[in-house]
Amino acid sequence: MGAGWFRVGLAPLCGAMLLAAMAPAAAQSQSKTFRDWIAGCDNLRSCTALSLPDETAETVGFLKLERPGGPGGAVSLSLKLVGEKLKLPLAVGLTLDGVPFPVGGKPLAATLEDVETARIVFSEADTATLIAAARKATKLSASLAGKSYAISLAGSVAAMLWIDEQQGRLNTVTALIRKGPAAASTVPSPPALPVITARATGPALAEAAAKALGASLRKHLKASDPDVCEEDDGARYNTDRAWQLDGGRRLIGLYCGSGAYNILTGYWLVTGDAVASARKLAFAENENNILINSDYMPETGQLLYFAKGRGIGDCGGAGTYAWTGSDFALTALSTMGECRQLSSDDWLVLFRSEVKVVK
Repeated sequence: MGAGWFRVGLAPLCGAMLLAAMAPAAAQSQSKTFRDWIAGCDNLRSCTALSLPDETAETVGFLKLERPGGPGGAVSLSLKLVGEKLKLPLAVGLTLDGVPFPVGGKPLAATLEDVETARIVFSEADTATLIAAARKATKLSASLAGKSYAISLAGSVAAMLWIDEQQGRLNTVTALIRKGPAAASTVPSPPALPVITARATGPALAEAAAKALGASLRKHLKASDPDVCEEDDGARYNTDRAWQLDGGRRLIGLYCGSGAYNILTGYWLVTGDAVASARKLAFAENENNILINSDYMPETGQLLYFAKGRGIGDCGGAGTYAWTGSDFALTALSTMGECRQLSSDDWLVLFRSEVKVVK
């Protein structure tokens, strides 16, 4: 499906603004689709591969392979099955192209992530067997609580090979797919986890003050940059907001458009009431100063967003930015470029950091 999910989210807006807001800029890390699988790696070279359920499947089940970067990065492979009002104990029957898996066909015990999600974490031996079998097998089938699940393996080998490449494992003994004689010590160590200091700030301005400041900024923008933000006619939303930062600066969020399930907010930095010198903020991994379904948390100095590719929220992007005292720095980013019934909890993490909040 690739970028097709953008079209679903764009329909209610009928414009290019949402597309620009949702499309990531040049990523510090990346993801890629391989037939019925998608894979992504973050800034620490920690990678994940997911099987993609059919968009219209009545039962949703998927495999999730995770591996941290570095010579000692161990593989974790799990299976998630979504049901209704699940209760322990849970036994899952599995077959690979009709042949019982693991060998012997004994059902595997599952744990509960929540009342609707059962999870199996495969043993190291079963993980190795399944990865080897993926070269020829086409489908893993599962049965749970009277329901059947089909998990496609098409694209799984390519996804794992791509992960090997991203982590520098090709032709090493640690590779998932293309093993070679090179020692594990030749695999590069992951970069250090970024540590970002977020500065807690003052509370939101009172509604009347925020509205007045927003109106003043809109008047200035109408003359200086008329296409930067859609007018707020008050018909559906009246969401202009402002927060007191530090050094007399204020963060202003202007309503800049909406669809059926997405609200676009543009962000500017203003000193006092000097809207004529307002600075349009730039957000890493976003094309402009527009964020979707966003909110600022002054007590932690963090700005969050959750952009839905479609109404059920199974694709899109989510991230967090921290106020550093001079700008907003990216602290977390996850995306899902395929609308295939996957919860945001399982989206691909592309950037992570440690955030330290100071008052």
